Amino acid sequence: MRGNSHRVSRTNSDVQRVLSHIINYEIKDPRVGLMTTVTKVDVTKDLKECKCYVSVLGDEESEKDTMAGLESAKGYIRRQLAQSLNLRNTPEIQFIADHSIAYGVEMTHKIEEIMAPEHEKENTDQ
Repeated sequence: MRGNSHRVSRTNSDVQRVLSHIINYEIKDPRVGLMTTVTKVDVTKDLKECKCYVSVLGDEESEKDTMAGLESAKGYIRRQLAQSLNLRNTPEIQFIADHSIAYGVEMTHKIEEIMAPEHEKENTDQ
């Protein structure tokens, strides 16, 4: 079992690296934003399916456009993935919007807001 988990994680990282390159440098669709990041990839053990989590910098409209562009380029992306990686099967790709980066930034701002009065108090006491 241990060997399989290592193989799956290596496959995930290889697929993530290749998908990132394809999305950022090879897709010519103007809907796909320049600041599109592949945050995580989950490939099934049988290499039939792949969930690709994508984060897009910008507003909701740019995220919708990017996801639509990725969906329309899915065949091209899959073909490029097959040419780049020597896998037994080339997985069907499912793109999923990932909001974890935006959530992290939002939480950081909230923490800074809470801590701001405390820092001001410390500066006035000195």
